[in-house]
Amino acid sequence: MRRETIVVYGASSADAEKVFVDAAYELGGLIAKAGKRLVSGAGSTGLMAAVENGALDAGGVSIGIIPQFMVDNGWLHEGLTETIVTPTMHERKNRMSQMADAVIALPGGTGTFEELFEIITWKMLGLFVKPIVILNTDNYYDPLLLMLERTSDRHFMNPVFRRLWAVAQTPDEAIRLVDTLTDWDDTTSKINLDK
Repeated sequence: MRRETIVVYGASSADAEKVFVDAAYELGGLIAKAGKRLVSGAGSTGLMAAVENGALDAGGVSIGIIPQFMVDNGWLHEGLTETIVTPTMHERKNRMSQMADAVIALPGGTGTFEELFEIITWKMLGLFVKPIVILNTDNYYDPLLLMLERTSDRHFMNPVFRRLWAVAQTPDEAIRLVDTLTDWDDTTSKINLDK
């Protein structure tokens, strides 16, 4: 299935290692070269800026969604194709999910984890049905993926929900996954968790 708009979550830390910055920049370029629109958090530093710059440098469309307080703090990337300013973080995440044909999570810290877990939870509840891809650059997400398996093994998550996300090792694989994964079957997502 052709996915037109890809939402990317990622760290804003300016201290991120080069391997992560390079992968984010490559992902942005691949999104643009595939004729897709990038939607991200409009940050001016870290992996967020790298993916935005990758898309822009490849001639693509990079749309940023950012809450007003971040603009006030000077955290806005000034060179984006389009910027949408929201009153709150919650509205920012809601707008991003509404625009998404797929979500890719780059490595990041607690903010990225929070976004990733929220969109996975929304998918579990049938509120979001599009593909979610975790880009596991340099095996960054291995401990988190083990923890997700543990939630299922210890009966805090039905095993069917392990299919809510896919894992890519490279930016190229992430792009291929967003176009090959199908939307989540709403009847499956409303499984009775008490069974």
